[in-house]
Amino acid sequence: MEYKLIFDKEYKALFADIKARIRSTQIKAALSVNSELLKLYWSIGVDIVFRQKSAKWGDSFLLRLSKDLMAEFPDLKGFSERNLKYIRQWYLFYSEGKTIGQQVVAQIT
Repeated sequence: MEYKLIFDKEYKALFADIKARIRSTQIKAALSVNSELLKLYWSIGVDIVFRQKSAKWGDSFLLRLSKDLMAEFPDLKGFSERNLKYIRQWYLFYSEGKTIGQQVVAQIT
């Protein structure tokens, strides 16, 4: 027995609804991942700042941490020595209560 698919308005509406829900879920998932990554980077920044204050690990601490993290998680990006310095700098900037204002163009009424 052969069935013919009829692509009527009802099917098109169903397809559009499912497509919209998939896209919405993809966006929510991406936002959730980004939020969790920011929390991770913040906690890494906290650890770096407080350990550098209290421990006597020397200047090569970030390089060693970077190499160890990249060796342990070879598929993850973002743990180069430079990025760890940026994470530290980001934490220090925002932990002091500084805020970034609007760009000058956006302030023009």
